[in-house]
Amino acid sequence: MLKLSKIILPHTSLRLNLIVACEVVLLLFLSLAVLFFFSRHVLKEEAKQDAEQALEGTVQHIDNILSNVEQTAYNIYQDLQGHLNQPERMTVYCRKVVETNPYVVGCAIVFKPYYYPNRELFMTYVHRDTSKPGNQVLITSSSFGSRPYPEHVWYKTPLATGRACWTNPLMEEENEGVTLSFCLPIFDHQQCVGALVLDVPIALLSEIILEVKPSPHCYSVLLDSKGSYIVHPDVERLKNQKTVFSLLEEKESPSMREAAEAVMSGETGYKTFEMDHEDWYVFYKPFHRKAEIGQPVEQPKWSVGMVFMKDDILGNHNILFYLVLGITLFGVLTFYFLCRWLIRRHMKPLHLLTRSAQRVAEGHYDEIVPNSQREDEIGQLQDYFQQMQQSLSTKSAELEQMTEMLKKRSQDLLHAYRYTQGSDRMKNTFLNYMTTQMTVPSDIIERSVTKLSNNYYDIDPEEATHEVEMIKEQSEKVLDLLDHMVEALKIEAQEIGKEVGHE
Repeated sequence: MLKLSKIILPHTSLRLNLIVACEVVLLLFLSLAVLFFFSRHVLKEEAKQDAEQALEGTVQHIDNILSNVEQTAYNIYQDLQGHLNQPERMTVYCRKVVETNPYVVGCAIVFKPYYYPNRELFMTYVHRDTSKPGNQVLITSSSFGSRPYPEHVWYKTPLATGRACWTNPLMEEENEGVTLSFCLPIFDHQQCVGALVLDVPIALLSEIILEVKPSPHCYSVLLDSKGSYIVHPDVERLKNQKTVFSLLEEKESPSMREAAEAVMSGETGYKTFEMDHEDWYVFYKPFHRKAEIGQPVEQPKWSVGMVFMKDDILGNHNILFYLVLGITLFGVLTFYFLCRWLIRRHMKPLHLLTRSAQRVAEGHYDEIVPNSQREDEIGQLQDYFQQMQQSLSTKSAELEQMTEMLKKRSQDLLHAYRYTQGSDRMKNTFLNYMTTQMTVPSDIIERSVTKLSNNYYDIDPEEATHEVEMIKEQSEKVLDLLDHMVEALKIEAQEIGKEVGHE
């Protein structure tokens, strides 16, 4: 029974610990599940807002660069208007633009054929020599590439529309790489007579834009109306002039195609797609110029996107999840061991009562149960058990006293019983002896009485007298034997009376 109690109590304590811990863990995890559900939603919305703000910041950054180039062009244009009749000054203007604006890699001023008399074509073109990195040498030329300038889009577009515009990326022929060109029409007496063209390399534009990264794996994408890259971290995509759709044919990714079509749709939103076995988000919107500095500028049909890795958006939430989960597990373990310590402490009196009950069950009724200092149910139970143990101890003492008394009386009764048995045996022996002694006289008396009875009329007087004398003699013997028997009974009765009185 002691071993059983040692097994039951620890198991009961362990089960109680587990029940309390499991209930708290269940409540905690339900709370955390609700918390994480709403926090994930809130953090995701905040991450989307941050991404949209980053996208808006990228658009603003690009717009600032383009505005800077436009401002430079308009500044030159204002002074150029007063010197249209001085063709030699056009080279000075072009050189000044390239020297003062770090975003501009080349500048050209062109006029309509025969704008200057006796000159069919007039072009002044100044550009940096980009064949060597870091080379800031300016090269002046009166032509561009192998084709005459009237065949180029950066000339035909502003003269046809009469509005300033930005061209889509163009592969230049003067080692400038792929460039964007800002084309500003030149007016003389409200007639468009030429164009001021500033070239901005898209590699430089991408480098400047991509330096601002809100997250480690984030990058910006700027696409023209045909899907060609204007801004992208991969320089090769800027050089080979492949469109986003031609690259998607190599990837064969439906999600990337959907994302690319969404970016090119001219709408604002975001899409998820998979690339290189990673999940990505792209936030996109059409690119619109914010303000016009001088002449109205035709809005380019470009689309801008900000690409984020999923972990960049929800990474902090995932880290927070694992951090909170680790803290929760640590807290649960701490709570479990704290509960175990508290429960064991509070159940210590029960262990004491169990051991005392086991001792009492084994017959140790004098087991000492200490006084309880507690006023709760366990303290009351200990007080009641102490009263019960004291009552059992008193009753046990009384039972032991009664047992000793009964044992002594039992021994006296056994002694008396054995004495009575001996006395009875003596009586029986004595009676048997006396009975045997009286048998012979009784037989003689019987024969004499029978003889007298049967021969009463025929017997002689002498013989009759003899028989009478014989009867008298034998009767006296029987009387003597009876006197001895009576005397022995009186003596035995006296002895029994003495013993009873002594007891």
